[in-house]
Amino acid sequence: MTDDGPGIPEDLLPTVFERFARGDTSRSRAAGSTGLGLAIVAAVVAAHGGRVGVVSGPGRTRFTVTLPTHR
Repeated sequence: MTDDGPGIPEDLLPTVFERFARGDTSRSRAAGSTGLGLAIVAAVVAAHGGRVGVVSGPGRTRFTVTLPTHR
C-alpha cells in the first residue's frame, strides 16, 4: 500500500510497528486511537511466517507485507 500524505516522522519509523505507537499527536486514546493497528498487522503477519516493512518520506509512504509461499 502506498499513500501520498505527509509521511511518517523519521524518529518514529523504528517503532512504528510497536504497540501504542502514534505518529499524529492529535490522535489519542480519548479520540479513538489506540496505536495498535500496525502492531496487530505485524503480529498477524509474523504468525504466518512473514514480515512487514515501511519506507516513508514526505509525500510517499509505502508499507509492504511479505508472506512465505507454500509448495
